[in-house]
Amino acid sequence: MTPEKITFTKEKETMLMTLSGRAIQSHWEHPILRDPWAEEAMRRIDYDMSQTLKGVSSWGVWKKIGPTIIASRAATFDLLTTRYLADHPDAAVLQVGCGMDSRVFRIAPPTTVQWFDVDYPDVMDLRRQLFPERDGSYHLIGAPLSDLRWLDEVPSDRPGLLIAEGVLHYLSEPEVKALLNAVVAHFPSGQLIFDICNPFIVKRTGSNVGGTGATYKWGLDDPQDIRQLEPKLELVKEYRPSEQVAFSRFPFWWRIPYRAQEVNSTLRRMERIIVYRFENASSPSRS
Repeated sequence: MTPEKITFTKEKETMLMTLSGRAIQSHWEHPILRDPWAEEAMRRIDYDMSQTLKGVSSWGVWKKIGPTIIASRAATFDLLTTRYLADHPDAAVLQVGCGMDSRVFRIAPPTTVQWFDVDYPDVMDLRRQLFPERDGSYHLIGAPLSDLRWLDEVPSDRPGLLIAEGVLHYLSEPEVKALLNAVVAHFPSGQLIFDICNPFIVKRTGSNVGGTGATYKWGLDDPQDIRQLEPKLELVKEYRPSEQVAFSRFPFWWRIPYRAQEVNSTLRRMERIIVYRFENASSPSRS
């Protein structure tokens, strides 16, 4: 089949970096994350990662460690999602800024779960070309995250799970606040799973992400500070890089600086995955 020609804005181009990383490591003899859907998608699109990561150095480093980091993060999100759905088989899942992520296929939730992948309309058009259809419990919503009217399509009588992998960095703080407020108000209870870096990284290294020119706009230091944006959120756990799935698979020369960062007051929250829970006063305890 002739590859599709992919042209996106810089922020959207980052989704092809993660897709490529998952596909590359899925080919390994012992992959961190088996992702045949990513492999098939990369066979069908015309995208050259080496052109995005211009320069021999950045491309060479990415080939050595990029797929490992991407797969480790995705596998950790998969694990946390699976745990929540095991306790809440009737949940509504919102995967915002889903890009070309194949999580719904990797996890294969039961049909009792209503799963909504949300991203820009052109991203959803591409998803429909690259990924197979699922049963009626899987839904695609094409809308910018800032236009929160898309939540009207989501049932509000179920526990909710918000998944935002590699997304909230690119939103402004007012946009993050609006999203959190709307999701928490929409469901009787639920969880939020997202990754984030601290404001120091946003200011110092948040531009030209991965060579794409995309820019980080929002960061979080103390995870308790999220309550300034949404008071109902309660911290469940903050996962450091060393606690992610397959951290032991990282090259030794990469694990050392990660370990060093975790004892430095400025750098220890450079990047991590955070899980929050919420429960509205009128709802029974379900999350």
